[in-house]
Amino acid sequence: MTDHDPYTYISVALTPKEDPSVTVSFHDAEMWIRATVLADRRPLLHLSCGKASVSLSTTGAGPVNEADVATARTLFEAAKQYLTDCERLHAEQAA
Repeated sequence: MTDHDPYTYISVALTPKEDPSVTVSFHDAEMWIRATVLADRRPLLHLSCGKASVSLSTTGAGPVNEADVATARTLFEAAKQYLTDCERLHAEQAA
């Protein structure tokens, strides 16, 4: 493996008296990313690279509430910033 081969990192921490913790890190441009609506009432965002996947949906898999809308806005802003950073760094590295 070279320094820049794609990889996925998954970490699970199960410790006594603490809630489990799962971390999934995708370092792979070959991702499958889809958004859909389930049963015409619940949005679903799914990210997968074949080795691991993550899905994001509404609180308790129920109808959309204000907190879900706030989370979606935060996700959108973070994705927009990620795109901006990728475009800027790609241009700088190509120069």
